[in-house]
Amino acid sequence: MGILACIGVISPFPFYYFLWNNPQTWVDLCGRGRDPCKIMALVSHFLKIVQFISLFSVATLSWPPPFYFWPLFFFGQFLNFRVYQLLGESGTYYGVRFGKTIPWVTEFPFGVINDPQYVGSILSLVACLSWVPFLYIVLWVLGYVFMIKVESKEDPSTRAKPLS
Repeated sequence: MGILACIGVISPFPFYYFLWNNPQTWVDLCGRGRDPCKIMALVSHFLKIVQFISLFSVATLSWPPPFYFWPLFFFGQFLNFRVYQLLGESGTYYGVRFGKTIPWVTEFPFGVINDPQYVGSILSLVACLSWVPFLYIVLWVLGYVFMIKVESKEDPSTRAKPLS
């Protein structure tokens, strides 16, 4: 089960890497009249389920969680929900790369925390260290660190044509 769990944990990152570097290909694959952000969100949600099942398959759940679980988990999820609230689906799921105009956001946590959605996700994962073996948390976190690096180098010339 270990190798399958590792594959499940890292499964979304090749998808995100491909979309970031080939946004026009994704827009073309989605077809006219289909929102590439919405389709990316659907695929991402499916891959997130694969990740959670993978973690659950290697987890040893015990109650109560350690003292650090609640603040890390809830602050991490707060950051995730806040980012989604401020950016919406199109802003969260590469809308700029797919040719959409997304307004610049400066409200908290933006401008205070770099990559707040990734930071929130990492905090939530670290909160689960008492239940999930270190290897799987590290793999997932490394996937986020990899995507932070990839997304920090946006090349405007590779953006998709503006959606009409």
